[in-house]
Amino acid sequence: MLIRIGYDIELGVTAPTALIYMLQVHPSRAADIPAGEAITISPPLATDHYRDAFDNQCARVHVPLGVGSVRLRNTAVVHDSGLPDPVDAGAIEHAPADLPTHTLAFLLPSRYCEVDSELLPFAWAHFSGTAPGWPRVQAICDFVHRHLRFDYQRARANRTALEAWRERIGVCRDFTHLAVTLCRCMNIPARYVTGYLGDIGVPPVPYPMDFSAWFEVWLGDRWHTFDARHNTPRIGRVVIARGRDAADVPITMVFGVNKLQRFDVVTQEVSA
Repeated sequence: MLIRIGYDIELGVTAPTALIYMLQVHPSRAADIPAGEAITISPPLATDHYRDAFDNQCARVHVPLGVGSVRLRNTAVVHDSGLPDPVDAGAIEHAPADLPTHTLAFLLPSRYCEVDSELLPFAWAHFSGTAPGWPRVQAICDFVHRHLRFDYQRARANRTALEAWRERIGVCRDFTHLAVTLCRCMNIPARYVTGYLGDIGVPPVPYPMDFSAWFEVWLGDRWHTFDARHNTPRIGRVVIARGRDAADVPITMVFGVNKLQRFDVVTQEVSA
């Protein structure tokens, strides 16, 4: 399967600043984009490219005085298996003492995932009786999927997992933060993922295409994909970045006053 991805994002700025963007496909999918990505910045500006601590591809754009707006555009074609997310119902859960050390950071509280809150006793009261491993993570996804009501108009950039749990509303990042937090409360390493997820194999949704958020948990000997928002295996996920929560993987971050002037995202299947 071939999937066309891309975006057209424009930010208005009023003073010299720096803009960080994490809008390149994750290195783990580089082999699936043989022609590469066609990222452009208008006007052309000096840019530093680097990898962060989670191996995400990042860039810092130097925005000088007099630049009224910065426009980021990209288009690429990704080769994908066309298969839904793998399911491994027998994947086992490990005690913290037996986990690989590289997973331990994903057990800790983070900016939007308050493991050290009232969610901790709630998680143990509601999920300790479920079978450990895959069934327990699926039970958490089932709960979050039922507990939160998706409302694109009620998106809020600073809503935490605890607040989403209390307010019972959110968008995909809120579903993901709450599920990640509940998994960590149960000592299951969980990390936040952002990327492209189009309406492939499902009815199209009645709101604009956007980037999506889901999560991965460490079970058995590897990371597995889960999605509390859709709560079903999906086709065509393209990872951009991974981190502890949304604070680690901002699509764009401007150090100063700015205004979003344009935001278009494309994710669609194309013929060979």
